[in-house]
Amino acid sequence: MGKDCKWIVREPADPAKVEKLSAEVGIDRVLADLLVKRGVETFEQARTFFRPALTDLHDPFLMKDMDAAVERLRKAITTGEKILVYGDYDVDGTTAVALVFSFIRRFTSAVDFYIPDRYDEGYGVSYKGIDWAFEGGFGLIITLDCGIKAIDKAEYAKSKGVDMIICDHHLPEDTIPAAVAVLDPKREDCNYPFDDLSGCGVGFKLVQAYSQRYDVPFDSIVPLLDLLVVSIASDLVTMVGENRTLAHFGLRQLNENPHKGLLAMIYLAKLEPGHITIDDIVFKIGPRINAAGRMESGRLAVELLTAVEEQQAMFIGEKINENNNERKNIDREVTREALEMVESGNCLARENATVVYNPRWSKGIVGIVASRLVEAYYKPTVVLTKSNGFVTGSARSITGFDLYEAIESCADLLENFGGHVYAAGLTLKEENVDEFARRIDAFIAGKITAEMLVPVVDIDAALDFAQITPKFFRILKQFQPFGPGNNNPVFVTENVYDAGGGRKVGAGGMHLKLDLIQESQPYHQIPAIAFNMADYYDYIKSGNPLDVCYSIVENYYRGSSTIQLRVRDLREREEII
Repeated sequence: MGKDCKWIVREPADPAKVEKLSAEVGIDRVLADLLVKRGVETFEQARTFFRPALTDLHDPFLMKDMDAAVERLRKAITTGEKILVYGDYDVDGTTAVALVFSFIRRFTSAVDFYIPDRYDEGYGVSYKGIDWAFEGGFGLIITLDCGIKAIDKAEYAKSKGVDMIICDHHLPEDTIPAAVAVLDPKREDCNYPFDDLSGCGVGFKLVQAYSQRYDVPFDSIVPLLDLLVVSIASDLVTMVGENRTLAHFGLRQLNENPHKGLLAMIYLAKLEPGHITIDDIVFKIGPRINAAGRMESGRLAVELLTAVEEQQAMFIGEKINENNNERKNIDREVTREALEMVESGNCLARENATVVYNPRWSKGIVGIVASRLVEAYYKPTVVLTKSNGFVTGSARSITGFDLYEAIESCADLLENFGGHVYAAGLTLKEENVDEFARRIDAFIAGKITAEMLVPVVDIDAALDFAQITPKFFRILKQFQPFGPGNNNPVFVTENVYDAGGGRKVGAGGMHLKLDLIQESQPYHQIPAIAFNMADYYDYIKSGNPLDVCYSIVENYYRGSSTIQLRVRDLREREEII
């Protein structure tokens, strides 16, 4: 992050509550403070937090339309009607399709799946997909991770005599599609107690409801949870409530007995089976699954995730891994081109937003490139390319700025758009590109504040290295799985040094491997990794003091596990004379 980054230490929680919980649970005050900040204030609440249980899951029939969805699915299964499981081409969509398809396949062979082509059909339910279902004699389409805005498509399917069950988790518009059932916890008329499920999570609730009603043992659907945790981690939904419970048991499944396709990904990503974390999913497994839809076809990802033979899974996995390597090469090249465009002023906007356009770029990687440009310039960013006669692109935002609202303000210039506060996609005619860039830059200028444009590291607490004991870390590990809403805590320690063995590591020596010592406690030496911070090497190597903020992680390597600090940011410490 570097010198321009602002460090904010969060206010401590109510001292009386912290003291009480610390005594009741028998834990360090720092850990008790972290718990109180998460709404955990009693021994009972702490037990629930540290010991998630599948019995904590909500009744799926609390979701609006669940009853109708289960009955329609039952009718299709018992009459041998052909069922098409239809989902988006990203990780959430492909895991959702794999989960629901795998479940239905147990009861009927009259089931297939369909993933739209990113380049030919674009996001969501397509007319082409509905025609394919109709021509193939499918009477029921179950959509996953898409469909909540498919008002015209639902009507079109109905006119063809094809019923739809929509399972989605995106924000609906004022009109709900006229499908047999529309499962979406974000519907205003839905009273389901947890509204931040992933698309795959909504699919799992359908499976859970069917199992509950028709006496399918719950234990028989638990093995599907490894697919679900991959979607929860990759789609960056909040890691609280029901998601945290599902992710906890999904990680257990992923580590103990994963689907053959996920095991292939684990081997190909050179991860340690049995020691897979949420970070491994976010940085290693998810991007590989995504690469199938970016470079070739999302169908390949579902074939991987539903493979029953190890040999078949490895064959498809190797193909997807090649796609991922190709994706990384293209992504690097396009990022380099985009950075050059901004630096040379050859872009559409760079004052308040970064907007770049090149009709030759691959549509599959513009979202990744947008994220890279946010890292480089820390401004809301839109990266555009050309596909099927239209300009299409991805937008990424910065903390605290609603980019979806900014894009919505240009709706009259757009053919379509969708997404969230921090990430969105859009399509427009080429003649509208310059005006779109001008207007979005002007809209952002009127809404963004100087504070928003400074990256922030939120720090949970100050810590001395002496406090990082095996017991402290053992309890901290039980805060997992980490994710939005339950982030891995960030600590700050001042006046630390490298013990002398600091070195550059990684491709091109971009990262630093350090052994840190706190000035006041020279006997507590802790290994640390600082990604993309090689610029500090000379300063650190000269024995100069630092302030460092970090998360504490477990580094598992070749059978041995050690505590490691993952440095989030560091600062050269001003010597006090």
